[in-house]
Amino acid sequence: MSPRKYVIVTGGVLSSVGKGLTTASLALLLSSRGYSVEAIKIDPYINVDAGTMNPYMHGEVFVTEDGGETDLDIGHYERFLGKNLSRKHNITTGQIYFSVISKERSGNYLGQTVQVIPHITDEIKSRIKEVGDVSGADVVIVEIGGTVGDIEGLPFLEAARQMRLEEGFDNTFFIHVALSPYLPTTGEQKTKPVQHSIQELRRIGIQPDAVVVRSHQPLEQEGLRKIALYATLPIENVINSYDIENIYRLPLLLEKQGLARLVERRLFGRETRPDLSRWEEFVALYEKASRRVKVAMVGKYTKLRDSYISIVEALKHASAYEGVKPELLWVESTDIERGVMDVDRVFEEADGAIVLPGFGVRGVEGKIEAIRRFREGKKPMLGICFGMQLSVVEYARNVLGLKEAHTTEVNPETPHPVVDLLPEQRGIDKLGGTMRLGARPVRIVEGTILWSLYGRELASERHRHRYEVNPTYVDRLVEAGLVVSAWSQEGYVEAVELRPRDHPFFLATQFHPEFKSRPLNPAPVFRGFVTAVAGLRGYSQG
Repeated sequence: MSPRKYVIVTGGVLSSVGKGLTTASLALLLSSRGYSVEAIKIDPYINVDAGTMNPYMHGEVFVTEDGGETDLDIGHYERFLGKNLSRKHNITTGQIYFSVISKERSGNYLGQTVQVIPHITDEIKSRIKEVGDVSGADVVIVEIGGTVGDIEGLPFLEAARQMRLEEGFDNTFFIHVALSPYLPTTGEQKTKPVQHSIQELRRIGIQPDAVVVRSHQPLEQEGLRKIALYATLPIENVINSYDIENIYRLPLLLEKQGLARLVERRLFGRETRPDLSRWEEFVALYEKASRRVKVAMVGKYTKLRDSYISIVEALKHASAYEGVKPELLWVESTDIERGVMDVDRVFEEADGAIVLPGFGVRGVEGKIEAIRRFREGKKPMLGICFGMQLSVVEYARNVLGLKEAHTTEVNPETPHPVVDLLPEQRGIDKLGGTMRLGARPVRIVEGTILWSLYGRELASERHRHRYEVNPTYVDRLVEAGLVVSAWSQEGYVEAVELRPRDHPFFLATQFHPEFKSRPLNPAPVFRGFVTAVAGLRGYSQG
């Protein structure tokens, strides 16, 4: 058995420069060559996971099959690789120190002074190797979050440096991703920030084997030559990842410039041709789609679009196969409830709406008002998680006549708690990792819209919630016309909808279908929503 290979991706100049998409693209390119690939994201923050962070701080919390609350880059990895990853694919400083301190308290290091080197760095290396050992992967790609020079990232960079010594030059490959900014005042492409970033990486003890230069426009040859010279690399080892409208074209751009060939040649001593035919077909469909539809995205974190990145990408996946190009109208639900935004104007402008997930009081009444308008106006609407719970609240208030109906999350004193805390959540005193999380079986009711989308009774979908539709109100809601189209094994409501004779498409799910949508396999719920918005076909059952 040949030794496992490791690719380490570091970043420079600034964060959010594109390391995640570079990692995901390389994972796809190596996978398309027949290699088994795993991708790990390292986040240097002290939080144990992303679950307790505000989306404005760090973007979407991506939920894995096993219930991990992870960084959004894990979502990119899953979408590009087309496979499910686990909570172990997201390593944080919090996890590392928590583990080392727990071992110290248990006496594992008796007689030793516990230090960053070797104990913290050994724990980091152990976590990385564990992912490869469990999966049996040929290649493990590790993205180290943040930028070179950040204090919190130094132990991870030191662990990476040690891995080259321990695993060997032929089994490790370092890629540095850094920004080359464009100065519009002078019309210049500046490479000096990249040069300084590489210099800082070397100071830490890491010589990159390839540099991926992010830029607004394609870099001129002179810029590439300068970077290659300062990085002590052949010019073919400097790859330019310039801005493109379609992120799913990025693997093809990197393939054309030979990034995966460089990695394969160094790590495996050969060059093989990738099979990217299905990916190229998807990209062509996506870019050929011309029929525009407007989708209102109603949420409370709309100022940072990364808060809902999996939903945006799931929309793109579904739209490509229907020949549709969605135009997103971002609607801050807080603005609706404050009267800053007119919900009637949103309704008139949009072809359909997605009521987005979220927690807390702010923006709730704005979401409820948007749900009412799209329900009564009979335009397609999809509610996800909190969006489903508030759909039930709206229906209870305006159809069932329970004017003070609410969720106890927002109003614990409501006389009509149509949405309430899950029984198993009562008495929990810790917030991190304690929600109903991960993939759970969903039993779909035959004859519903949801059944027509899945075509089967059982599906597995991911969850992230503490509250559910109160079972004591289900019969009354159903009598008033609301259809329960899916149930959990425990008997919780998983989805509600309206009959096609009452509404062209009104569907809300407690589960998060966006987390399992893939470019080559769009989520059924999003396929249904997109076709309804575009008016491509109707539903015959009813």
